[in-house]
Amino acid sequence: MAATRYRRFLKLCEEWPVEETKRQRDLGAFLRQRVAQAFREGENTQITDPETCDRMYESLVRIHTNYYKNKYPRLKDTSFTGVTVEDCKMILATDVMKQMEDMKKGTWRKLRERFYAKKPEEDSK
Repeated sequence: MAATRYRRFLKLCEEWPVEETKRQRDLGAFLRQRVAQAFREGENTQITDPETCDRMYESLVRIHTNYYKNKYPRLKDTSFTGVTVEDCKMILATDVMKQMEDMKKGTWRKLRERFYAKKPEEDSK
C-alpha cells in the first residue's frame, strides 16, 4: 500500500506547476522536497500513519484542482483593494520583493554596501 501512496504523491508532484518567479518560496518546489523527505526509501518506505498520509494527499489534491475556488466562485477576480490576480503575482515575484527590500534600506546602508568590498560583519572579526 505504501507503494501506491508513493506513486500518487509522485504523480501529484509531476502535475504541480513550479513558479520560476518565486525562487525558494514556491509551493510546488516545497512539495517535491517534502515528498522526497517523507518517502526516502521510495516505494519501500514504511508509513507510520496511513490515515494522515491519505488526508494530506487529498488536501493537496483539492488545492491543486482548485476545488474550493470552483465550489465557491467569486463575483470578481479582485480583492477589496481592487488589485487583480496578475498584479498580485507580479508583486509577489522574488525579484520584485528583492527590489522592495532594497528600497527599504537606508541611505547610509546603501552607501556602505556599495563602497565596502567586504561586508560589515567581517569588519568586527
